Formats: sequence, structure tokens, C-alpha cells
Amino acid sequence: MSRYDALLVISFGGPEKREEVMPFLENVLRGRNVPPERMMEVAEHYYHFGGRSPINDQNRELIAALRSVLSIPVYWGNRNWHPYLADTLREMRVDGVKRAVAFVTSAFGSYSGCRQYLHDIVRARAEVENVPEIVKIPPFSSHPRFLTAMTDRVSAALEELPIARLVFTAHSVPVSMAQSSPYVAELEAACAAVASSVGRAEWDLVYQSRSGPPGCSVAESVRYLSTNTSSRWASVSFESKSAV
Repeated sequence: MSRYDALLVISFGGPEKREEVMPFLENVLRGRNVPPERMMEVAEHYYHFGGRSPINDQNRELIAALRSVLSIPVYWGNRNWHPYLADTLREMRVDGVKRAVAFVTSAFGSYSGCRQYLHDIVRARAEVENVPEIVKIPPFSSHPRFLTAMTDRVSAALEELPIARLVFTAHSVPVSMAQSSPYVAELEAACAAVASSVGRAEWDLVYQSRSGPPGCSVAESVRYLSTNTSSRWASVSFESKSAV
């Protein structure tokens, strides 16, 4: 870290109260032709939890932990909600930061999880004069410490539910994005590594926020596991390698 003046945590962002949900979704979906009924369907997921996404609180915990062990300042900027990345760069400029390393809270390679963040950095730097240089850390799904951390979390969960079926979840991406990126292959490799580390030969990968076929969603997997054998369900979940 001696080569850098600061660490910049970059994330997706999320609403923290009910009235922020629709403006947040409009930011996420800007430039896309998404039917209003689909937007309302997604909004209901946030309303179910009072309009508050857990992502900002999780980032605050991460940043607090980083600040406790790093000797350089830690900043935080989001793609879709406050604190916006451009505003954070303005703060960094005022503080005299010249060169920062950027940690993006997305471990897997894809357009939305990697290249789009690079575009976000370029766009935010174009909005602010005399901004610091930003060097982004590459995707890290195969990093041993990431896999160890995931293994620790899974091990703790299995201590509470020792006979549970092991199911990994991830955000869905468009089929075209999955076909042009290592996203699914990296997910499956990480799932296999963690499952092996906890001694589970059988596991499933299902997708969150799926808006249409193909693939298996979290809700579908829960319904299926409640009425069918896990071996049959596992074969269904891998019929398609991505979800829309």
C-alpha cells in the first residue's frame, strides 16, 4: 500500500429507506427499456424489508474493519446511490489524495461486475478536475483468502444446519453477458473449491434477481427442495449456466 495515498472501496449502492427505492432503481435501469411492471416487481423486494438494502451497512462494516488495520485513509463511492463515486473523488481531491487503489466489492469477472466499474471510474474522473489516479484491483474470486473467508462462513452455517443441502447463490446476468465473460465459470470454480473445503461433494448454484428463463432462481430452488429430491433438483439447476 505504500505506493498509494488511499484505498477506495467502490460498490453498487442501495436504498436505505422506502422513498429511495424508486429513484435508486431508476439509476440502476437508466438507459434500459424495462417495463414499469417489472420495475415495480423489483421494488417490492426492497419494500418487503422496509426499503433498506443491506449492502450499505455491509460496506460500512467492511470500511470500519479496513480502517482499523490500514495506515492510509479509506474512502467509499457507489455506482448507483449515495455516496456517489464522483462525490467521493471530490472529497479525495480536497484531502490531497494523488493515487488510490480501488477495491470493487464484486469478486467475479463480468461486464457489470468488472468492466462497468472501470467505466464508472473513467466517467467519475471526467466529472471532477484534478482527481487522483485510480488503479482498480482485478476480480479476486480465485484468491486463496477470498475462498478461505467463504469457507469459514459456510462452515459456520453448516455447524448450525449440519444436514442442510449446500446451495450457493449469485446475481443473475443476461445470457449474452454470461456468454462473453468468465462469470459463470468463476462462480462454479469458487463453489466447487468451497464445497470441497467443507467436505461436500454435492452442491447447487442458483441465481438471485432472475427476471426470466433460463436458469434456476433462489425462490424456485426453495420451492423445489421442499417437494423434490435434491439430486434431481441439482441436475435441473445446471441445465443452463446463466440466468436472465
